[in-house]
Amino acid sequence: MEILWVLIALVMLGFVLLPFLRRRRGGAIGLVSPDHPDAADPANYGFVREEELDIRMPGPDQDLLDVLDVVQRTQDHRAAQQLLAGTETEGERRWQRVQAFAGAASLELSRRPGGVSEAPGGQWLRVWRAEAPKDAGGAAVHAEFLVQQAWRTATPGTDEFRIIMEEARTACGEAALLAPGDPIPYIVELSVARGLGYSQKDFEQVWLKILDRAPAHMGAHLAALHYWCEKWHGSRAEAYAFAEAAAARAPRGSLLSAMPLFAVFEHLPEVTLVASFWQSEVVTKAVHGALHAVHSARADDPMLAHVRHMLVFFLVRSERWSEAMNQLIHIDGHVGALPWTLSADPAAEFAVYRALAVAGYEANGGSPASLPH
Repeated sequence: MEILWVLIALVMLGFVLLPFLRRRRGGAIGLVSPDHPDAADPANYGFVREEELDIRMPGPDQDLLDVLDVVQRTQDHRAAQQLLAGTETEGERRWQRVQAFAGAASLELSRRPGGVSEAPGGQWLRVWRAEAPKDAGGAAVHAEFLVQQAWRTATPGTDEFRIIMEEARTACGEAALLAPGDPIPYIVELSVARGLGYSQKDFEQVWLKILDRAPAHMGAHLAALHYWCEKWHGSRAEAYAFAEAAAARAPRGSLLSAMPLFAVFEHLPEVTLVASFWQSEVVTKAVHGALHAVHSARADDPMLAHVRHMLVFFLVRSERWSEAMNQLIHIDGHVGALPWTLSADPAAEFAVYRALAVAGYEANGGSPASLPH
């Protein structure tokens, strides 16, 4: 019986890998050793080595990197406080920076929980809140820190998880009082709503507060989408409806047109046995919407990298090699975004898809010289 299950697993694996391993006359994708003369080399395109990929963020933000370095090296919060104070309240970048500071503190704490003779990691955030209790930026970071701690250290449904999430909900309320026009405390609360299982009516009340403050906020829409997904408190139909409604009302230049692609991703089957799934109408339509959003967006839109990363995943699976390469040249070097962050090793996961894109591109006549930059 065990042999039968092994054979079934091998057959299923073959179906999954077959699209990537097919050959056609004149050259296509095949497995060869790295030192083989026909092996595709991502380095030929100026792509960075796997071990140098930055897993902290989806794209470059040098100001944030510089401040994170100072804060973590000195354990002094003031540089982070100043950076957030100078970041546009309603913009996407502020939300990304709040997440980054909260994530840094949470990761520090997990690596250095502290003890009798050692201060716990992330102590700079505690000092920030103690020394500047009325600072809206610090309050928002603290609320997001608690949310990340709940997901990182506890299991949903347990008392420990609920207690941390209830504390996060209180922190969201405090942060909202300090900055009435700031959408971020309510965006943080979207994760609380998902974790604590808010009713749809209560969730909508939080969502309306965000729409009043930042109706086209892409980060907020992505956070809300999780609630409506089948695996949480909605369904596939509700998630698709939410994403398509956002795309339909997207203002010119907005990346909200890419929302359906994220909804499709959230409802991918565990195993895709039919290769044509990636060329299906629902996938193709979502990919085209995301490509349109990317082409229309401002080059400095902080959410642009998020959409490009998701496009690489879908374009490679759809064997649209040239289009995948056109996205890679814009995002290579940073992998702190979906879908890679769902992997235990985001850099390795990204590197596999990048290598497949290069191999497919070259198998169809592409070369470094023919790739526009």
